[in-house]
Order: sequence, then C-alpha cells, then structure tokens
Amino acid sequence: MNSTVNLTMPADAGSPSTGFITWGAALVFFMTPGLALFYSGLSKQNNALSLMMMCMLAMAIVTVQFFLFGFSLAFSETGGYFIGDFKMGAISTLGAHSFPYTSPQIPSIAFMVYQMQFATITAALIFGSVPERTRFVPAMIFVFFWTTFVYDFVAYWSWADHGWIRNFACLGNVSAPCFTGAYDFAGGGPVHIASGFSGLAYCLMLGKRKHIHVEHHSLVNVMLGTGILWFGWFAFNGGSAGASNTRAAMASTVTTIAAATGALSWIWFDFIWTRKLSALSFCSGAVAGLVGITPASGFVAPWAAIVIGSFTAISCNLWCRCKKRIGLDDSFDAFSVHGFGGFIGNVLTGIFAQKWVGLLDGTAIDGGWLEHNWIQVAYQLGSSIAIAAWSFGISVIILYLINRVPCLRLRQTEEDEALGGDFVEMGEVGYMLLISEPEAEPTQNTVPLGVLPNGTQISISDGMSNPMAYEGLRKKSLDFRNGNSSHPGHKAQKKESEMSTFSETRGDFLPTVYKTPPV
Repeated sequence: MNSTVNLTMPADAGSPSTGFITWGAALVFFMTPGLALFYSGLSKQNNALSLMMMCMLAMAIVTVQFFLFGFSLAFSETGGYFIGDFKMGAISTLGAHSFPYTSPQIPSIAFMVYQMQFATITAALIFGSVPERTRFVPAMIFVFFWTTFVYDFVAYWSWADHGWIRNFACLGNVSAPCFTGAYDFAGGGPVHIASGFSGLAYCLMLGKRKHIHVEHHSLVNVMLGTGILWFGWFAFNGGSAGASNTRAAMASTVTTIAAATGALSWIWFDFIWTRKLSALSFCSGAVAGLVGITPASGFVAPWAAIVIGSFTAISCNLWCRCKKRIGLDDSFDAFSVHGFGGFIGNVLTGIFAQKWVGLLDGTAIDGGWLEHNWIQVAYQLGSSIAIAAWSFGISVIILYLINRVPCLRLRQTEEDEALGGDFVEMGEVGYMLLISEPEAEPTQNTVPLGVLPNGTQISISDGMSNPMAYEGLRKKSLDFRNGNSSHPGHKAQKKESEMSTFSETRGDFLPTVYKTPPV
C-alpha cells in the first residue's frame, strides 16, 4: 500500500497553537492603539488626536492591503529570491493548510492575521519622525505604497522560504532553500530598521517643524502607551515562534528582561546629567530595549537579553543627544530608537545567538560568535545595511512622487502647522472642545482655535486656572498673507490672525484666531 506524508495539515480540529497565535494577533493589534497613545502624549495638545488618528488610519489601510495582496507578496512559497507573487491574494482563500517551512504548526489563516498586525504597526511607527507637520491624505497614500514596495519586500527577504536574506549561504540555488542566512526572529529588519529609516527619509523630505517644543502635553499618555506596547510585545516576539511551545516562552522571557534593563539603563544614564528620575527616560529606555531584543528573541539566552537591552538603550540615548546637535528633527525618535536600535539589535543577534535556544522547538541553527560561527555577524550586518538602504531609498522616491502632485503636498502650511493637525486635518480637537455661536463672546480660560465655514467658533480649554497667567502670555502677530488664510475652511472667515510665541508658563504654542461675525 502506498502512503504519503501530508505536510500541510488539511484540517485543524482545534490545536492549542491556533488559539495561541490568534490571541497573539489580538495583542499585537492592541499595540497600535498603544503606539497612538505614546505618540499622542509626546505631542502638543493641538496635535494629540490627529496623531492617534494617523496611527489608526494606517492600521486600517494596511489591513486591507495585506489581505488583498500584501501577505502573498511577503510570504509566497513560490516566489524568487527578491519578492513573492500573487498566488495567495484575496482571491485564493487561506484555510487550514500550513506553511511547512515557515509556520508548520498553525493554519495559514492564523498566520496571515498574525503577520497582518506586524505590517499595520510598522507603517504607523514611521509617523514618529514627522508629527505635527504631516498632511493626512498624502501620508495615507504613502502608507499604501510604502507597505507594498518596502515592507512586503523586506519581509519576504527576511522570512519567506526563498527570501535572499534568509538564504545567504545558498543564493545560487533557487529551487532548494537552505535557510542559512541572517537571523531575525520577530522583525528587527522588516519592522524596526524599515520603519526607522523610512521615517528618516520622511523627516528629511519634510524638514523641521516650525515650532519645536520641549514639553510634552501628556506624559500620562506616554506611560500608558509604553505599558500597552510592553504588554503586546510578549505576543509580538513570543508569537513569532509560530506555536505554543518552549521557544515562544523563552522569547517572551528575554523580551521583558530586555525591556526592564533598557528602561533602567536609560533612566540611570539620564540621572547622571539631570539628577532626576524621568518618566520619559524610563519609557524611552523600555522601548529601546524591546526594539533591540526583537530580532534576537528566539535565538539568545536570558542573560544575553540584559546585555542587549542595556547596550541598545544607552546607544540610542547617545544618538538622541547627537541628533539634536546636528539639527535632525526626528521628533519622537522613530529613527533614533527603531531604526538605530533595530540595526544594533540585528548585529548583536549575530554575536549572542546560541544553538540550544533554537533547538527548544527543534530548529537547528549555527549559533553566533559565542559558538564560533564568525560569518553570522557579516550576515546580520549585510542584511541590516540592505534593508536600511532599500527602505530609505524607496521611501524617498515614493515621497517625491506624491509631493509632485499639486493637491498632495506632503507638508502642512505654516498657518496650519500653527493651528494644529487636530483642527486643520480633522475639524476636531482632542481636549474639551467648546462650540460657540458666531456672535458669542469668548469664554474665560479658553483658547480660540478657529472658525468653521458657517461662522461657528471652536475653542479648547486653555488648561490654566489662573486668569493672570493667561494674561501674561505675550503675543506677536504673524502675517498670514496679509490676513488671508490659505486653508479652504478658513477663507473669508477671519479679519485678523495672531499666534502667540513660546509660552514660558507652559512651554507650547497657543494658536489664536479672531474673526468678525459672518455677513
């Protein structure tokens, strides 16, 4: 009697790993709202809501793209070394069969929805380099094309069966991949290096903010966002094992150790200079540690996580100090932590990877420098440089082409930047929105924000209970084209425009718009 071995698991009666990955996908999804809170807290109050909206919009766009064809491009089993094909797109239903060499323990539909969450948060990470000056519509068009031509490509190189980074040692044999190449367990390259260097490209294309602020409007949001990110990272790294097994538990263990050591290293390093235990320093260090351990999480022992988390955090801290000296407005450190930290983490993976960690789920690896596999760091370095160069270069091309379209300029006008993305891009604000009739007198302790086309006045709480403090703010006039706004929603609604300069009381900019009642 003839018999065959079925490697594709045609039916799934309810395996524990399927539930593990499905809930892992939900936790990784939850990281995007966490990132939104993180970025929102770092912003000025008049951009808090719009930054959250950008993250969630990016999530929605990438979800649709990934289902239609992105997943197939990134994980096709029948592609070449450079990119996949469209055989697993939306018209080809994913089901209970698995990918024998990528995720053999779970059905393909579970693997797809899990990887989808990686793609969504990666696109949202980019906006940490360009907050408070980015227009929505061009940014969302960029997200769609960036996911297609950057993320899907580098994910395929790193994780797909035939990807060239995953198969450095056998690039001459397309038909039989050897899976001997760079290590990247959970996205040091496709997630962090790609988003960070793309953020750098976006930052350089847009230029600096007109009003760079030191204070952040809500460190409470930053702390909450960091906690959510840390929480979700257990599934981000642990779920990358592709099954509910010991290697997944190891990946989660080293993840939280690296986050803790990164947070402690950054906060104590800053304490040397400031003699303060800063919440922002703690959060920055935790994220840096998480970024550094991401590619290494399924390859290194717990003791190595301490080294990786600490070294990545201090390195990112030093780079953040340098970027201020060179005048780079990487506003919320998407490049400085994710791009730079991901690069460091990728290289350190080649040093500390050990065979016994891979064998926790039966995966044979050659280890890293600790086990005398000297070529591994070269693989890690080469893959990191390739992903960084591709991400930066393709992002510049996409951004340049979008910006050439007259109605799709990338950057807000100076006036819109002063008013804030919440009102300009959304017609809403995040905090204590006050809507007044056209002829109503200004309410005490509020900041007039703008005027809708029908004459309705929009204000927000000034945030200062002491009226004397408000009166102490000195305003300087800003000429917006002789008093005429360029924004369509503000035309013919204002007679005079003013904007306050830097507030010594609160450390931000307060846009103020005066108008006459509509005729």
